[in-house]
Amino acid sequence: MQASLPPIVHVVDDDSSVRSALGILLQACGFRVFTYESGAHFFQADLPAEVSCILLDVNMPGLSGLEVQEFLNKRQCPVPVIFLTAYGDISMSVRAIKAGAEDFLSKPVQKEDLLKAVNAAHQRYEEAHQSRVQLEELRYRYSLLTERELEVFHLVVRGKLNKQIAYELGNSERTIKAQRSSVMEKMQVETLAELVLRATQLGVFDMDKT
Repeated sequence: MQASLPPIVHVVDDDSSVRSALGILLQACGFRVFTYESGAHFFQADLPAEVSCILLDVNMPGLSGLEVQEFLNKRQCPVPVIFLTAYGDISMSVRAIKAGAEDFLSKPVQKEDLLKAVNAAHQRYEEAHQSRVQLEELRYRYSLLTERELEVFHLVVRGKLNKQIAYELGNSERTIKAQRSSVMEKMQVETLAELVLRATQLGVFDMDKT
């Protein structure tokens, strides 16, 4: 079995000495590093779908770091961003964090602070990736439900009993019981609580509105 590759760090900074220093440091710590001299250069690259994060300078010619972050958010890019700047202020850092940045670090950054931020970003990427995979699988299972099973699904998660569902849909209680069992099997759950959780995760059920 092939060993998994080390996580990636994308370094976007117009200062070649900074790119070089960060590249050497991060590679020595076991990361794969890709460097870019500008936001435009970064957007020309195809980001591999692997565990990664972006070290992003704030003040750059052309696109600023905050503008790069804005474009990434519009594209729904899942890669966490860590800002690096020598000229940051509180309002700038607040704006970056509110827009989803993992961290906002000042240059020259200490090795320990940098590695802590990078490791946290990689962990968040992995957790978010797992959540996306699980949601995609859940959506697939939901798509397997027939039209009548969907009706039963939505009534069950709202607390309706089999006899109530049978009356509402004009079926026998025995038929509803069989359809309910099929729903549980296709959604791979064993209890009503699990089914309600799946419905909430899918965004088709809001417990606050019941």
